[in-house]
Amino acid sequence: MTRVRKTVGRVTFVGAGPGDPGLLAVHAAEALRRADVVFADAQVSPAVVALAAAEVRAVEGTPADTAKLLLAEARNGLSVVRLVAGDPLADEAVAKEALAVARTVVPFDVVPGVPVGVGAAAYAGVPYGPLRTEADISDAAALDYESLAGAPGTLVLTVPAADAQLLGEQLVANGLKPDTPVTVSCGATTTGQQTVTGSLGDLELAAVGMSGTLVVTVGKAATQHEKLAWWEARALYGWRVLVPRTKEQAGAMSERLRSFGAVPVEVPTIAVEPPRTPTQMERAIKGLVTGRYEWIVFTSTNAVRAVREKFEAFGLDARAFAGVKIACVGEATAEAVRSFGITPELVPSGEQSSEGLLADFPPYDDILDPIDRVLLPRADIATETLAAGLRERGWEIDDVTAYRTVRAAPPAAEIRDSIKSGGFQAVCFTSSSTVRNLVGIAGKPHARTVVACIGPQTAATAKEFGLRVDVQPESATVPALIDALAEFAVAKVAEEREKAAAAAAKKAARRR
Repeated sequence: MTRVRKTVGRVTFVGAGPGDPGLLAVHAAEALRRADVVFADAQVSPAVVALAAAEVRAVEGTPADTAKLLLAEARNGLSVVRLVAGDPLADEAVAKEALAVARTVVPFDVVPGVPVGVGAAAYAGVPYGPLRTEADISDAAALDYESLAGAPGTLVLTVPAADAQLLGEQLVANGLKPDTPVTVSCGATTTGQQTVTGSLGDLELAAVGMSGTLVVTVGKAATQHEKLAWWEARALYGWRVLVPRTKEQAGAMSERLRSFGAVPVEVPTIAVEPPRTPTQMERAIKGLVTGRYEWIVFTSTNAVRAVREKFEAFGLDARAFAGVKIACVGEATAEAVRSFGITPELVPSGEQSSEGLLADFPPYDDILDPIDRVLLPRADIATETLAAGLRERGWEIDDVTAYRTVRAAPPAAEIRDSIKSGGFQAVCFTSSSTVRNLVGIAGKPHARTVVACIGPQTAATAKEFGLRVDVQPESATVPALIDALAEFAVAKVAEEREKAAAAAAKKAARRR
């Protein structure tokens, strides 16, 4: 009789870094996606924890207790990830867990992470250099301050906020000068990061108002913070920006907002549903295949998606568009068409709107155009501007409902309160329906909220609802909208600085 040996899983110790999920190693992100179970420290950033596809359990107890849990799951054939803030083997307790696993037959890996201290220092713009001393201080009272104060180079110290005063006092008492430059950071590498400069003798004052784990850099390198503070200097740093789009549509916008330091909050205002009856769309798809249309005009990414889904349902692919010219109302819609493997013939050269498309759309020519019909698949609430303009140019129109837009459910009470009370620094509207539906389900944004609209029609609708439109890009695309918002923020900061400088000069003149 042959005995089947039970398959043993694997334990992977993964460094989560200081907080920003963008700092994860590729191997770390892959391990989180593949894991059957994840054991995470409480200090790991929620943004990193959210990348795990499996159940995430909190770690409690001694290193021996944790090792037993890891081994039990691995012996059941599971892929286990032990997720640790910073770098795994820089943590003494985690090193003990790894040694316990190493004493068994269960295989294990270690994926290094960016240490919390140097990660925070880099995001604070402190060039800590090759000669440095790093210390993760969990017990400030038991630290060898004499050795620490005598260490060469920059000190990069991770310490609880409650121990900041003791740290400063003891370093000064053991030989460092009170005027030694320091930076203090909390919320390291997140959009909540805050960095303050000061001197070692006043370390307690520099850390006022900060909580949690602090990263303190001590030495001349700290004086470079003001020049190299790239993370907190981004145009929209710390701005909460309301993104009234569905989660599927908000991805590119939210990502671009994050690149400028903003905190996007996605609030769906519309839901996209199929037409009440599929007959119209089925007839339109058949017409595409049989050569009924000269043009198909897409006015949104949703319309592209609706046609593509019908193609897939009928077993068709991009070849069904052979002989049909494709026009798109804007670059975002054109990109959705290109992802289908097709290059559109017409995208507006000027304003990316129905009017812009009509300005470039050719009139029907009974000699050059063998077919006089245009397919216009769009939302059930679409305006007549485009269809009427095409008819004026001599085209016959099949105006087909490709999808329905319905108002989404109201957001949570906390979000509604933030919208009305000015809890958002900005809101980005990408269509007239997002304006109407946001006001309908959550109320009007507060007067101090910056209103950014993607194009003239959206801006006109916002003004109809009594909103002040602050930002409107020249090109009606999501990237252009976010870039324009960032430029607005930079100009606003510059204006506020000029006012502050003028007020200070006026005050000084009065004193003289």
